[in-house]
Amino acid sequence: MTFVWPWLLLSLGAIPLLWMGYRRLLRRRAARLAQLAALGFVPAGSAAGRGGQVAPALFLGALVLLLTALARPQATIAEPQRQGTVVLAFDVSSSMGATDVKPSRMEAAKAAARAFVQKQPATIRLAVVAFGQSGVISRQPTDDHASVLAAIDRLSPQGGTSLGRGIQTSLSAIAGRTVQLDPATESPDATGQALGYYGSAAVILLSDGENTDGPDPLQAAELASTAGVRVYPIGLGSARGTVLQVDGFQVATALDEPLLRSIATTTDGTYFAAADAQALAQVYQSINLSWTFQTRNIEVTALFAAAAAMLLLLGAGLSLARSGRVI
Repeated sequence: MTFVWPWLLLSLGAIPLLWMGYRRLLRRRAARLAQLAALGFVPAGSAAGRGGQVAPALFLGALVLLLTALARPQATIAEPQRQGTVVLAFDVSSSMGATDVKPSRMEAAKAAARAFVQKQPATIRLAVVAFGQSGVISRQPTDDHASVLAAIDRLSPQGGTSLGRGIQTSLSAIAGRTVQLDPATESPDATGQALGYYGSAAVILLSDGENTDGPDPLQAAELASTAGVRVYPIGLGSARGTVLQVDGFQVATALDEPLLRSIATTTDGTYFAAADAQALAQVYQSINLSWTFQTRNIEVTALFAAAAAMLLLLGAGLSLARSGRVI
């Protein structure tokens, strides 16, 4: 217990003086009653017994609490919080402009991600990764969720798709350094052991699953699994597919659910279809975020004042019941 104004606790020094003064007053009153009883003016034994001391003791206790409340007491409590890092990895390839999911695959992904971000507590760090043929960290992990929403709004579809690059770039955002996957350029940091373990981190992969470029997405998924990072693919599009115009050409595109399911299985994650309105909510419940306890001070002045009021009411009730008056 701490106090905002601890110097006001000095006022408690008056409590023993008040109690001694009250006891002296009782002794003088008892002596006077004894004298009057000897003269026959009052019945013998009229002095207050021990039962008459309860109400004054309650009043004194209330005064102690009120004086303590003046010092503004604070209690230190430990609050449980979920902490971790979640990367929203967006497929920004041209196929995400398809309209088999209204208004388009990309806009559906952005709308779902916005709803997810707005529901997250400040203790969750969020990042945004955009991947096509290459991967870019649009927003580094941060607890500034407004900037995450702004990064999502800037995304637009173009180019091909490399799911492997998307997972690789997401791992780079989580680890805080570049993660290499290509065998020709592999560095020591690309091994799961050197990469580290990030059990409270996860990647939400929003994609139609059409992979058109390397590296192998399952190789990237294996690295994520070794680092303890689960990948939760959100499938956007329909299995029957659709046709869209890209640079004057008609291109057929369809949702590749088997590949997305394989990525989820490899990382011990879960695949969700975007048609499921509860998909991202289920993702959040599935993510193995870590629980931590953060201590903070809460002022409990009102509790002390409320306790003092209860003692005053109880003392007043006892005094009325015994003598017909409060004091």
